[in-house]
Amino acid sequence: MLKPARKEFSAGGVVYKKAGEKTEVVLISRRNAWCLPKGKIEPGESPEGAAVREISEEAGIKVSVIKLLDDIFYKFISPADKAQVSKRVRFFLCKYLEGDLLADKTEVDETGWFDIKKALKVMSYPSEKFIMRKAAKSGMLKGGAQ
Repeated sequence: MLKPARKEFSAGGVVYKKAGEKTEVVLISRRNAWCLPKGKIEPGESPEGAAVREISEEAGIKVSVIKLLDDIFYKFISPADKAQVSKRVRFFLCKYLEGDLLADKTEVDETGWFDIKKALKVMSYPSEKFIMRKAAKSGMLKGGAQ
């Protein structure tokens, strides 16, 4: 029997950097699924602050938030306690500042830089592909983005 539903609010980001003439974005892999870095917002933390912290924890890099992209919503059953979770994730467009990608092996299996086309091919979740497309359409990920 399922436990009562609970709500979670998380934040994450589409992190980009210039690589020659191309723009690359960060993806992380956990449980054989490539996705955007994200995680729960801690008490007293802003969504922007949580996105920056989670990206740093999961990918080992420093970023700055450029702008809000959108929120996604989904439900799942928590493997830990079998409760139904209604999750909201707020995604931001984030500019890479410094650091080398390094997967936090307690949370993430792999990290990588991908061009946008390749990222959209390997990403596992349709709702996050929507976020990636929205980031690409914003103009920030095109050739002129620094």
